[in-house]
Amino acid sequence: MNLSMRQMRAFLHVARIGNFTRAAEQAHMTQAGLSTLVREMERQMGARLFDRTTRMVVLTAAGRRLLPVVERVLGDLDEVTSRLGAEGDEARQTLRIAATPLVSSHLLPQVFAGFRDDHPRIRLKLFDADLRDVEAMVAAGEADMGLGFFFKAAPGLDRMPVGRFQLMRVAPAGADESWRTSGRAPGRATGRVGSVPWTTLRGSELLGLPPDNPIQKLIDKHLAAIGQADPARPAFNFFGTLISMVEAGFGIAVMPTFALAACERHAVRTALLVRPKVELDFYRITRRGVHESEAMQAFCRTLVEALPALSSPDGLRA
Repeated sequence: MNLSMRQMRAFLHVARIGNFTRAAEQAHMTQAGLSTLVREMERQMGARLFDRTTRMVVLTAAGRRLLPVVERVLGDLDEVTSRLGAEGDEARQTLRIAATPLVSSHLLPQVFAGFRDDHPRIRLKLFDADLRDVEAMVAAGEADMGLGFFFKAAPGLDRMPVGRFQLMRVAPAGADESWRTSGRAPGRATGRVGSVPWTTLRGSELLGLPPDNPIQKLIDKHLAAIGQADPARPAFNFFGTLISMVEAGFGIAVMPTFALAACERHAVRTALLVRPKVELDFYRITRRGVHESEAMQAFCRTLVEALPALSSPDGLRA
């Protein structure tokens, strides 16, 4: 026996109303169609469910035994369906984003504010975590998307570039002797950003991220080209710490321009590194096979539009 939901709903309409014509109207179907569903149900059950007369339709003993079972099944199903629908609506209106600490603290607040003004019905939830945890949260379905410098996609995840940042030099506010070689006025964290060649880093006391960090590996490749490779240099796990150590006079650092917003809050000088100009793609990662919601699409559009300005204060140009 394989009763369908349509058969059970047809049975329930007739049982409650006691008339095939009015039951068909309530079910938004023809009387012939409703009668066919009930007859098929009776055939599968092997028993008559209604006694039919010219004036009324009443349940048989078998029908009376079946009625509470059908009411319970359909009631439970309708309740679960309603809850799932509500949860789905809430999920579609909530966007969970995981990002690394500096991105979370200095880039996303401005992006979130602009997005909230344009999309007040979409709620944003931000999780700040290191790069590996960002990947893990997206892979586990705990975050809808992750943001960061993902040099390669992890298994089960898709990545899409949403921005690009250039490598820059970050020096203590008083370190201005090398700016003369750039041909441009020295920039300040709160003003126009100048540019200097990589060779100006020769002989400098350098700070960095851990040697196994993908960004640091790229930086070390270019430092090696000017004879500045030093895996034993002081290293820190987070860009925020690195910027503070530069401000305190412990050395000079190289980092992507996505840290410009953080540098503006410290007494440091920033300059784009050129000859060569080195850029890094900034990625959005999502779990492979998951439907991209309208909220996610809208946020990505906002992010792509906002990132260039956030990495280029005062019209930053190389």
